[in-house]
Amino acid sequence: MNRPVIVANCSGFFGDRISAAREMVEGGPIDVLTGDWLAELTMLILARQRLKHGPGAGYARTFLTQMEQVLGTCRERGIRVVSNAGGLDPQGCADALAEIVAKLDIGPVSIGVVTGDDLMPRMGELDEPWINLDTREAPEGVQFLTANAYLGGEPITAALSAGADVVITGRVTDAALVVGPAAWWHGWSYADAASGDRRQLDRFAGAVVAGHAIECGAQVTGGNYSFFSLLPGMEHVGFPIAEVADDGSSVITKHPGTGGAVTVGTVTAQLLYEVGGAAYANPDATARFDSLTLAQEGADRVRISGVAGETPPERLKVAANYLGGFRNSMTLVVTGLDAEAKADLALRTITGLSLLEALEPGMSAATRASRSTLAVRELDVDWSPATVEDPASTSDAQSLLRLTVRDMDPKAVGKPFTTAVVESALASYPGMFPTAPPGEGTPYGVYWPTTVDRSAARPVVTVDGAAVDVRPHLLAEFPVVWEPPVRHGHLHDGGETVRVPLGRIAGARSGDKGGAANVGVWIPAGVPDRDAAYAWLVELLTPDRVRELLPEAALLGIDVHPLPNLHAVNVVIHGLLGRGVAENARSDPQAKGLGEHLRARLVDIPAHLVPEPGTDLS
Repeated sequence: MNRPVIVANCSGFFGDRISAAREMVEGGPIDVLTGDWLAELTMLILARQRLKHGPGAGYARTFLTQMEQVLGTCRERGIRVVSNAGGLDPQGCADALAEIVAKLDIGPVSIGVVTGDDLMPRMGELDEPWINLDTREAPEGVQFLTANAYLGGEPITAALSAGADVVITGRVTDAALVVGPAAWWHGWSYADAASGDRRQLDRFAGAVVAGHAIECGAQVTGGNYSFFSLLPGMEHVGFPIAEVADDGSSVITKHPGTGGAVTVGTVTAQLLYEVGGAAYANPDATARFDSLTLAQEGADRVRISGVAGETPPERLKVAANYLGGFRNSMTLVVTGLDAEAKADLALRTITGLSLLEALEPGMSAATRASRSTLAVRELDVDWSPATVEDPASTSDAQSLLRLTVRDMDPKAVGKPFTTAVVESALASYPGMFPTAPPGEGTPYGVYWPTTVDRSAARPVVTVDGAAVDVRPHLLAEFPVVWEPPVRHGHLHDGGETVRVPLGRIAGARSGDKGGAANVGVWIPAGVPDRDAAYAWLVELLTPDRVRELLPEAALLGIDVHPLPNLHAVNVVIHGLLGRGVAENARSDPQAKGLGEHLRARLVDIPAHLVPEPGTDLS
C-alpha cells in the first residue's frame, strides 16, 4: 500500500492570498499543490475578462503570479501542481505558463491541459432542455455567454499519469482537484467505480470529502469560523493539507507553526459549507455525508473516515451564465425618529410606491417596477431599520433604504433613476443623504444552473501538446446506494429554559448555491451532553421555525437535513438569493453572514444544555 498522498491547497477563490503557494511549498513536505479559482461568479468575471482582452484571456492570472514564485522549487522537489485556474481558456493559461517557464530557465516542465467542459460550441447540437435547476424555467430567449459542465478527477489523473508536472483545467468540480491526484497516486480504477465496485466507490467518495474539506483554503483551518476568537494566530491563518490514504480516508492538517487550527469543529464547519442533502454528488462518486466520522487525531490533525460511496449521477451539473442587462443602486441614509415614515416619503417621492407596497411579501422585482413611476424592468427595495433604542452615536441612529433598478437599456438605469433620487434631496425627509454619489449603470450577469448527459461532456487531455486517451465509462446498470443505519432519536428532557442567542450552543457556516442559500448548524464538542443538545437542535430547526428566525425566508421553500454523525443540521433555503450572486441586490448576496445572523437570534434553550461562559467550544 502506498503512503498517503499529501495534497496542499493554496487558493480557495480568484483573489485569495498570493503568498499561499510559496507558504505551502516552503512550509513542509507536500506531494501535490492544488488551488481552486472557480466560484460560480468567477466564470462570469472571466467571460467579461475574455470579452475585453480577446480569446485566450479567460483564465485566472493570479495563478501565474504564484507559479512564478514556486515553480522552480516544485520542479526540484517533484511536487506536482493541479489547478482549475484555466477557467474559460485552459490552453491560454498553459501557453502563458510556458512563457514563464522559459523566462525562469528552470529546465523542462511538462504542462497538461484538461478541456472538454466548455459546451458553448455544441449547445445548439445537443438535444437538451437546459432547464434551470433553481427556477425550473426553460431558457426561452436566453443567449448564454458561458456554459461549462463540471468534469471529475479522471482527466486530471490521466494527465498526471502521462507525466504532467502541472495540470491546468477548466471547470472541474472543486473536489476533483484532490480526487484526481489521489487516484493517480494510489492507482484507483475509475472503470471499477463506474461499474459499481463498492470498495472503489468508497475510496473515491472519501477523496471527494477530503477535496471538499480543503477546497476553500483557510476556511477549514479557522477562517470564517464561528468560534474564531478561541483560535491562535488568526491574523495569518495557515492553508490546509489533505493526507489521502489508499482506502479513501484522510487527515486534514496544516503546516506546523502556521496560524489558525484544524479541529473537529473547523472541519465540521467546512464540510457543511455550500452543501444540500446527505448525498454529495460528484462525477466520480456520490459521497454520503451521513456516513463519515471525524476524530481529533492530534494537534491540528483531524481524521475523516468511514465515507460511503454511491454511484455517481447520470447527468453532470452545468454552470451557465448570460448577460442580464444593466443595474444601478442608490442607498439613502435615514436618521433618528420616525424612520419608517421618512423612508415611506422618500419612496413615494422617487418611485410612487409606499414602503408597505414596496415591501409586499412575494412581490417580484418586475411587478414592483411595473407599479412604480420608474421606467425600468425591475426594482428591488431593501429596508434595514436601525435597532438601537437609545442611539448614543449618529451611526447607531441610522437606517438604510437601498433602491436597485435593472433594465436592458443602460440609459434607463442611469440618469432617469439617479436624477429622481437627487432631485428629492432638499424636498424630502429631514437628514436625507445618499451613501455615495450617483453613478452610471453597470452590466450584470445571471447564473443558470442546469445539467447535461454525462456522455455529452467528453474531457480532452493533452500533455505538452500530445493527446492523452481518456476513455468513457458506462455507469452500472443497477446503481449502488448506501443505506444509512437506523438511528434512534435521543430526546432532550425539557426542564427549565434560558433565553440566549443560539450561538451560545451552536456554530454555523452559510453560503450560496445559485439562488439557494445553505446554513449548516452544528453542536460543538464542548457543549455538555452533546447528544441531548443535538436532539434539541433537530427539534428546533423545523422549516416553520427557520422562517420565524429568518423572516426574509418566510415565503420560501426550506429543506432541513439532519446529519447526526456530525451533530449537525443543514438548512437549505430555496430562492433566497434570487438568480445568484451576480444578479441579486441583497446586502449579503452570497449569504455569507446568514449563519451568524441565525446564531444571534434569541431562542429558549434547556438551561442544563447551555455551556458556562468561557467554555472552549472550538
